[in-house]
Amino acid sequence: MSELIIKNLHVQIENQLILKGVNLTIPRGEVHAIMGPNGTGKSTLAYTLMGHPSYDVTEGEVLFKGKDILKLSAEERSHLGLFLAFQYPVSIPGVTVANFLRTAVNAHRKAADPEDKGIPILEFRKQMKEKMELLKVDAAFAGRYLNEGFSGGEKKRVEILQMAMLKPEIAILDETDSGLDIDALRIVSEGVNTLRNSELGVLVITHYQRILNYIRPDVVHVMMDGRIVESGGPDLALDLEEHGYTWVREKLENREAA
Repeated sequence: MSELIIKNLHVQIENQLILKGVNLTIPRGEVHAIMGPNGTGKSTLAYTLMGHPSYDVTEGEVLFKGKDILKLSAEERSHLGLFLAFQYPVSIPGVTVANFLRTAVNAHRKAADPEDKGIPILEFRKQMKEKMELLKVDAAFAGRYLNEGFSGGEKKRVEILQMAMLKPEIAILDETDSGLDIDALRIVSEGVNTLRNSELGVLVITHYQRILNYIRPDVVHVMMDGRIVESGGPDLALDLEEHGYTWVREKLENREAA
């Protein structure tokens, strides 16, 4: 089984150390959630995993399919089977959703087989139509410019559509619930659950427990001060929602004092 294995990961931004020894394993077929206070390193972890150039890895390794992906470009990591749904998806005026998706699909096919000539247009349209119906995305979105004039919920739904078309093995959802109202959150979560299967591992990064009411995790992790300090089942998220992070910090301090 393919796993994403993070070992002793240290990351700095502009000489400020943010991640201070993250250890985490995300198997395919499981949903893991990371919760934690603002500024603790959750989004830093997401961007580091996908290869953002502003994040400097000073120590540690990230293994997937027998490779240390820290040595790969963001594009190579995507081709290997990683996917990142952004907290704030960007708009690309002049590029339709359909053209963007077809270009991305063809890039993955080319990486797997340099002789590949690209997905035939009829086959692509058929796949896109099937995924849009599965995820309840209006077919009209295919002809719109990517994220231009989209609401927060529409942007996040198109992110999940991208995930469906690219078929990653590990998907990282960086605060997908950010900026969504209850209805949009439910719709986006239903999309993720529709794609959830034994071949897909998911890492949900969030501040709040509410998205975990819809995307039920197998394991919940707490990140504080750049490290994973506590892990447990789904009930851990409910404890955090009710009691906050103070008890986790106190537990950590007592553990370090001992």
